Amino acid sequence: MSSQQAQTKPKAFIRTYGCQMNEHDSFRMMDVLRDSGYEMTEDPQQAGLILVNTCSVRQNPENKVYSFLGTLREQKRQHPDLIVGVAGCVAQQEGETILQREKLVDLVFGPDNYFRLPEMLDAVKAGERVCETQWLPRQHKIQNFIPEEWVERGHVDGVKAYIAITKGCNNMCTFCIVPHTRGREVSREGGNILREARSLVRNGAKEIWLLGQNVNSYRAGNDYRFYDLLDDLSQLEGLERIRFTSPHPKDWNNELSDLMASRRRICKQLHLPFQAGSDRVLHLMRRNHTLDEYLAKIKYLQRAAPTVEISTDLIVGFPTETDADFERTLHCLEEVRFSQVFPFKYSPRPDTVAAELEDDVPRELKEERLARVIALQSRINAEKMEAYRGSLQDVLIDGAHHKLRGVMNGRTGGYRPISLRDDSLELGDIVTARVTGHQGHWLHGELVRETATV
Repeated sequence: MSSQQAQTKPKAFIRTYGCQMNEHDSFRMMDVLRDSGYEMTEDPQQAGLILVNTCSVRQNPENKVYSFLGTLREQKRQHPDLIVGVAGCVAQQEGETILQREKLVDLVFGPDNYFRLPEMLDAVKAGERVCETQWLPRQHKIQNFIPEEWVERGHVDGVKAYIAITKGCNNMCTFCIVPHTRGREVSREGGNILREARSLVRNGAKEIWLLGQNVNSYRAGNDYRFYDLLDDLSQLEGLERIRFTSPHPKDWNNELSDLMASRRRICKQLHLPFQAGSDRVLHLMRRNHTLDEYLAKIKYLQRAAPTVEISTDLIVGFPTETDADFERTLHCLEEVRFSQVFPFKYSPRPDTVAAELEDDVPRELKEERLARVIALQSRINAEKMEAYRGSLQDVLIDGAHHKLRGVMNGRTGGYRPISLRDDSLELGDIVTARVTGHQGHWLHGELVRETATV
């Protein structure tokens, strides 16, 4: 291709809101667009196509989507040929309503349809306003929802890559909109996933994240479950680290804890949402576990893998939550001493069972409870960070410091970010570092010895 031809390539920009699954979907859409002749840009002002990949798990990300669309109105007025699309969970949830509400939007499509981008864009260019929110068939619980021709074309971001192993969710937690926006759960065949993993390793991935709305409910037949997949991936030559998100407490078991403890490549990190400390509230949420059951699994894992870092999600102010209920949530924080907590004020989501309940916890009380959670976790985090001082950590270097020259950033096995001042380090190096200090959630360290680059 000549330089003049390259300059005439249309440019596309994708803004992503939400979880790692949304990031994975955006990377896939980028590859689909590149195959269709687009060049990706990080500047929406330079783009002839702007896609917003959306999250509707909570109200705030949804509000951000409409706010961002509002910033595009002047650009659309000046450039009527600009194509604006809304993808992901808000698109699946709202469908035609988005086209009616935002006249600048040309294209709306749900998570099952991003591989159809070329034909949808052709329809838009022909003058249509397109809404595609139908699901792929889900007659079977095993579905290779990544088309075969795309299995070995996954995206490596520096040293990290994502693999979606399940899609959708069957849990039907009363507060959660995911089953309505991602559909019922399906799992990919193990061989299909392993082919993608090998391809990602060949293309430079040192760390692979397994993704799913309930990743540890993965089941590709009665004889191949999440344990078996983790076991196989942990023996994959050239792969250094495996992480996964997000598992559900009801599907976590001691066998998985033992596997994590025994395999070097399975990172000693677990994000396991407990959502609330009160058994009564957990029942209303339809979480299918008690706090004692959750704590028993956590304590077993902590004994099996003493260095494990555990993070969680929780909701304050769920309908009917009392002061006593909330105190049980604080009790869980003290018992587990999480590495990181992602707390949220309850907000009703459309089409969920909880939305039919009276949202009876006042906003001021939700904010007070949220502040108490943040204050308690800040103390716990400061204590845990200080305990790192002087410890040795294996660090995977994943990039240069965005401000300081000669400083490289990486992650410990427990997913703590750390900075090392050593200009000999390169992307993908795995080194041993001694922690010398910390700031907030960020560790500082010094190189002890450098192992072979993997």
